[in-house]
Amino acid sequence: MSKKTTIYDIAKALNITAATVSRALNDNPKISEDTKTLVLETAAKMNYKQNKLARALKSGKSYNVGVIVPRIDSNFFSSVIRGIEEELNQYGYHVIICQTHEDAGLQSENIETLLNAQVDGILVSTTSNSKKEDFQRVLKKNIPLIFFDRRKQMEGVSSVIIDDFDGAYKATKHLIDQGCTKIVHFAGDQSLEIFKERCRGYKQAITDSGLAVNEEYIIKTKSNLDEGITAARKLLKLDPLPDSIFSSSDFTALGAIKELRKHDIQIPKDFCVVGFSNEPFTKFMELPISSVDQSPVEMGKMAAKVFLEQTTSSTNIKMEKKVVLEPELIVRQSSLKTQPVTKL
Repeated sequence: MSKKTTIYDIAKALNITAATVSRALNDNPKISEDTKTLVLETAAKMNYKQNKLARALKSGKSYNVGVIVPRIDSNFFSSVIRGIEEELNQYGYHVIICQTHEDAGLQSENIETLLNAQVDGILVSTTSNSKKEDFQRVLKKNIPLIFFDRRKQMEGVSSVIIDDFDGAYKATKHLIDQGCTKIVHFAGDQSLEIFKERCRGYKQAITDSGLAVNEEYIIKTKSNLDEGITAARKLLKLDPLPDSIFSSSDFTALGAIKELRKHDIQIPKDFCVVGFSNEPFTKFMELPISSVDQSPVEMGKMAAKVFLEQTTSSTNIKMEKKVVLEPELIVRQSSLKTQPVTKL
């Protein structure tokens, strides 16, 4: 049986003391970043495994962090989780993933399970109808709580989101710049702040462009392909007939495109479409779909950094950090009636 690598082996390989190796592995602020990096890289090459139980007993930490998402079979949430893991793993943390399936009761159970597991923090994208009491249980135990993407407005809780209003505004303004004047909005669950803000951004862009907001053009949908098909059938019955869609979801945008094509409507010649989230399929379609990118990996990394800031704070003052990332409109064929002017 091969001998396990110890901190003394790493120290010998680097010609430094075992104490320095130990401090570097435990992210001691007295050790330089260069030394920490060198020790971590050498430890990885030598297949060093820390004694997690001993480390936990010594530090009073479990080095586990809970992440709660509506579902993991979504590129957006899986990418956020990837960002969280990439940021936390380098500090020795492991991520416990829970799904709510948009069930507030299950979200409450997830929180209870994570608290019983004595996690060092909880990062959560909330369901609709979330109860503040569930999150207050976390705060009462002085465990860092960070919302990402979807949040509940609460004092003492940090959050990392994108500017959904701005993303929606940019998408709608782009459609107007393409000559569209009758823009339908596929609005998501209005009990969630993200969808409420996207609807508000859509309305503001319409108003700022001197057009009138037509409430009949706002169609409530869930974020899936079938809902997009159903919503497209509804808009085809509207009078006057719309000329474009800004969808709060890429999946409903895709469903709408499939249905519109069945009625021989040419996109983007007759009808323009913009989605939201920049799902991978949007750029690989025969007709690439314009969409608002939410930078999910960056969001995950930032949420993890906010958690780390709270755990390493030398004061007893509770931190409350509000991070708002800027969305980017990715323009593709589905909304491009006019070709952009090339600047010489």
